Amino acid sequence: MGPTLLTLAVIIAALIIRTAVSELRHPGTGSAQWAFLRDGRAVRTGAVAACVLGLFGWFQAGPEGLVWALVAGVLVAFAVSQRPAD
Repeated sequence: MGPTLLTLAVIIAALIIRTAVSELRHPGTGSAQWAFLRDGRAVRTGAVAACVLGLFGWFQAGPEGLVWALVAGVLVAFAVSQRPAD
């Protein structure tokens, strides 16, 4: 589980650094990048994806599968929030 958590920490750090650099260059863009967390539809979709993937991930890889399912859920939520509403 060590390498998985280290990889996850690197991914989170890279996203935070990306947000900070963007905020320094153009004030106000940092909150816009994380606005998907306030979109209820996107958060629900990401949570469902994380649960489904977490179930399959648990059977395939154990606890590491849950970690990657969480990352996938966040990416799904981000992608859904970028799509125009129907």
